Amino acid sequence: MFQIGKTIVSEDIIQKDFLCNLSACKGACCIDGEAGAPLDKEETKIMEDIYPKVKPFLRKAGIKAIEAQGTFITTELGDFETPLIDGADCAYVIFDNKGTALCAIEEAYNQGEISWKKPVSCHLYPVRVREYTEFSGVNYEKWDICDDACALGKELQVPIYKFVKEALIRKFGEDWYVELEKVATTFK
Repeated sequence: MFQIGKTIVSEDIIQKDFLCNLSACKGACCIDGEAGAPLDKEETKIMEDIYPKVKPFLRKAGIKAIEAQGTFITTELGDFETPLIDGADCAYVIFDNKGTALCAIEEAYNQGEISWKKPVSCHLYPVRVREYTEFSGVNYEKWDICDDACALGKELQVPIYKFVKEALIRKFGEDWYVELEKVATTFK
């Protein structure tokens, strides 16, 4: 672990490789698991605001789940997440003609309907950020459904921090990322 500003960062972020391989996993991270995507408090308002423009991109099951549960849910611990369809798929998941899970929010963004790409937790994946009182923990979340992404990242020599560069800058800023790159050079 090392510190950059008010973050404690796992060395895995710079030492392990990762590159999403959607052709292999079909977007399993959006349809497997027991919870929706984590949301920051500020993102809950965005989710409410963008829903009318995202709705035309959603599947009927996603619309039904969102209209029953809301554009986000609050967990028993007080955390915010995207709602799920029958306890499985994220309600915002759509599928392409090859059966690959995609994000309706990101699709609306790509088509110029909204200016917000998607929840930062999704953008950062496989990096997870946990907020504490005095600092944020920045960790790699290893999940066996991403084994193909790890293999592809290793083959193409793409460390996690480079794969999620845009998302890390979005979350922590350009200066923070420059510091991360400096630390990464000391590990080589």
